[in-house]
Amino acid sequence: MNENKYSRFLIGLTIFLSSYILFKRPFEGYITYIVMVIFFPVFISKYGLPKIPLLIFAPLLVSGWINIQIGENEPGLFFKIFIGLFSSVLFYRYVLEAFKFDVNDLFKLYIRGALIVSIIGFFQIASFFVGFTPGYDYGWFLNKWGVSPGGFGIRMNSIFSEPAYFAGVVGPAFFVAIYNVLMKKQAYMTKMQSYIIIGAYLLTFSSLGIISIFVAALLLLMNYGFVRYAIFVGPILYLGYIYAYSELDEFRDRVDGTVTAFSGQGPVDLNEIHGSSFVLYNNYVIALENFKKNPFFGTGLGSHPLAFEKYSLTNAPGMIDLNFNKADANSMLLRLLSETGLYGVLFMLGFVFYNVVPRNKSANETNWLISNGILVVIIVYLMRQGHYFINGFPFFLWVYYYVRKYNDWMIENPEDALLQEEEEEEFNQIEEEETKPTLAQGS
Repeated sequence: MNENKYSRFLIGLTIFLSSYILFKRPFEGYITYIVMVIFFPVFISKYGLPKIPLLIFAPLLVSGWINIQIGENEPGLFFKIFIGLFSSVLFYRYVLEAFKFDVNDLFKLYIRGALIVSIIGFFQIASFFVGFTPGYDYGWFLNKWGVSPGGFGIRMNSIFSEPAYFAGVVGPAFFVAIYNVLMKKQAYMTKMQSYIIIGAYLLTFSSLGIISIFVAALLLLMNYGFVRYAIFVGPILYLGYIYAYSELDEFRDRVDGTVTAFSGQGPVDLNEIHGSSFVLYNNYVIALENFKKNPFFGTGLGSHPLAFEKYSLTNAPGMIDLNFNKADANSMLLRLLSETGLYGVLFMLGFVFYNVVPRNKSANETNWLISNGILVVIIVYLMRQGHYFINGFPFFLWVYYYVRKYNDWMIENPEDALLQEEEEEEFNQIEEEETKPTLAQGS
């Protein structure tokens, strides 16, 4: 896989082209599905069927079939999500194997993609200011959605369908960029590239992006010491929050609405809180009620829309019929609670905590950086993004898993690990030297 640049490019597209669709019926056919169809026969014939995905999904298949039989789920809803999620998990597991489980190489590929979409984001903002519509509204090219108003006229979403998706996918790269700036390093990107990632991230004016910033800062504090850095980072975070709350109406309304909804002080009035806050609270109520009735395995993948019909607060007389995020619960943690019960929730939380690479237990800084960078997107998706496999989310989970395994191997085999690092460094130097003449000719 390393020698095939076209394969690397196509696999990279599956992470960043999530908003481009070819058709909407009978299901949404994303461009990225074409890449999977191309590679699946090759992967299956070469690697067979890996055991881990089969073991994970077997209970979900059995519980899903049972829920269909007892009327808690529908075949169409279940198999649409089950097949999509299983295929995505299996595909990215194959990708890891094709790359010989080289998490460092895969993360480099991801960083390049994050940098490209960030540069496109700056082009989008510049196009808006000069009035070049095709340069900032990408609805003309199979893009699912268009422009997001706000910020400096528009909120930067680059080639993604909305700013929140950009913030989610680029979250790990943003973590690395912040690390580089604060620690004066150049891990995976130069100083200028780090500033490009950070600048583009801020231009999203996304609530999910703001959450990612706080999560990234918290992870840095936890790994570098609260006492030492909280004195400097704490005030910056506080001032950043005060600025966002006072200057960004969208952020302030969402904060106030969320606090009001979850305060438990009487019934929630949709007319008095931000719509996004109500959507989150409504799905919280739905997931909790559905979990109470089906605590162990939920009602099956894809069943949250049915639970929505049963328990939504909008069913009350006089309420507006607000169905936003009816399918994905507005939060992966809430959706897991509703559709997979304790099995899914405990598996995901156990997966996250067991596989994280703390800085004090990392064989080198790189392993910790990859692990904690990906932890940012996992946390924010669990909080505010309910789609199981959009934007290549299983890709991040597999890299997160295998960087921990690689870190364990390095600790257990220090001499072999040192030799491998030296070989990789030599290979990278050769690769850079071979690239320089090409760049020179191109200029």
